[in-house]
Amino acid sequence: MSLIPNELRYTKEHEWVAATDSAGIFRMGITDFAQSALGDIVYIQMPKSGEEVIADKICGEVESTKSVSEIYAPVTGKIAIVNDLLNGNPELINSDCYGQGWIAEIEVADISVIEKLLSAQQYQELTA
Repeated sequence: MSLIPNELRYTKEHEWVAATDSAGIFRMGITDFAQSALGDIVYIQMPKSGEEVIADKICGEVESTKSVSEIYAPVTGKIAIVNDLLNGNPELINSDCYGQGWIAEIEVADISVIEKLLSAQQYQELTA
């Protein structure tokens, strides 16, 4: 069974979102369910800092030993920062997808959009 932290919000495309200490900035990554399905991640193409992303649109991709999969922006906003740790260590997504394996932080103009994402319970039902 996949790990699904209660404090996060989720997308149907298997991304997660978490509030940060900065107002309007949300951290995103791919879920434990997604990284498990992908297998060993060997490369990640991340969005660039300053890039505008649109909810439900492709903003990057992960490549594993099994396949290549798109990363979808969970919310609309501007990429505030990307996780440079992943440049040399994409496997952090496999070992710590909710910790050091986060992908980017997004500056969101309208934080109410977070409430439209799936709760942990709804995501668990989706992946059951």
